[in-house]
Amino acid sequence: MTAARDRSPSASYVALGYAGVALAASSWGTWPLILRTAERTASISPALESTILMAVIFVGSGVFVLNDRVARKATTLQWLGIAWLGVGDALNDYFFFAAYQKTSVAVAVLSHYLAPLFVALSAPFLLRERPTVRTYAAVAVAFFGLVLLLRPWSGAARPGDAVGALFGATSAVFYASNVLVNKRLGSAFSASELMFFHCFVALPVLAAMVPHAEWHAVNARAASVVAVGSLGPGILGGMAFVWGLRRVPASHAGALTLLEPLVAVMLGAAVYGEGVGLTGFWGAALILTGAVLVVLQRGRAEPAEVSVG
Repeated sequence: MTAARDRSPSASYVALGYAGVALAASSWGTWPLILRTAERTASISPALESTILMAVIFVGSGVFVLNDRVARKATTLQWLGIAWLGVGDALNDYFFFAAYQKTSVAVAVLSHYLAPLFVALSAPFLLRERPTVRTYAAVAVAFFGLVLLLRPWSGAARPGDAVGALFGATSAVFYASNVLVNKRLGSAFSASELMFFHCFVALPVLAAMVPHAEWHAVNARAASVVAVGSLGPGILGGMAFVWGLRRVPASHAGALTLLEPLVAVMLGAAVYGEGVGLTGFWGAALILTGAVLVVLQRGRAEPAEVSVG
């Protein structure tokens, strides 16, 4: 009994893990503030914003990867997984940033948080996990919540809300793909290696999406805002999440990531006056409830997973 207790993690070790995940999720919630500050300086496309973010991740993770390597040699199939991870993360970032440009913070971030539901729907086919009634109930709850949030019957809805929600949901599809692929690659690559190597694909994909004319008219100040901002939610947030995830149950970490939409929506209301109204509030609550149901269910049966994006 004594030996078992000695091998168990200390309370402070676990507490620091929770703090790392909470810090990461909260930092991700600041993306709308960073992006809109840059866009007030000069017009900047979501493709260029995403390219700058990926460049910062490439350089930052390159520093960490020097001392965070896996000795096991990866197979060709696993390297192909890294390549797809690069494509998926590039499109995840692009559509997520595009959603922020099209609609309110609440619609963008909450439609993006359909990702846990997409993972749950895909897992029976891609990971051979048994589907449950609870999973499909969570999907139904979240979908109804998204309808309430968008209020298509209301004349007060913003013209870009539907497109923004579509972009946010599309980013969620690619984010879900990242989670599923990461589950296949966790034994072959360290967290730093996953972040570093996938940039070799993600960076050129995103750079190719930047309008040609924009490369010749990049506003240095706007680009600098995105680059400096990426140090927080991009590098430090990502590493804090990976570091914390190794110390706490996946179900608890997943629930804590819901701090991201909470922080983002609060910033949208406080800084930009973007209230969601009573109907929107209940819609947001239902989306988050659906995500929590999926996260808690998956966490009981699965090991922790690492995501990059």
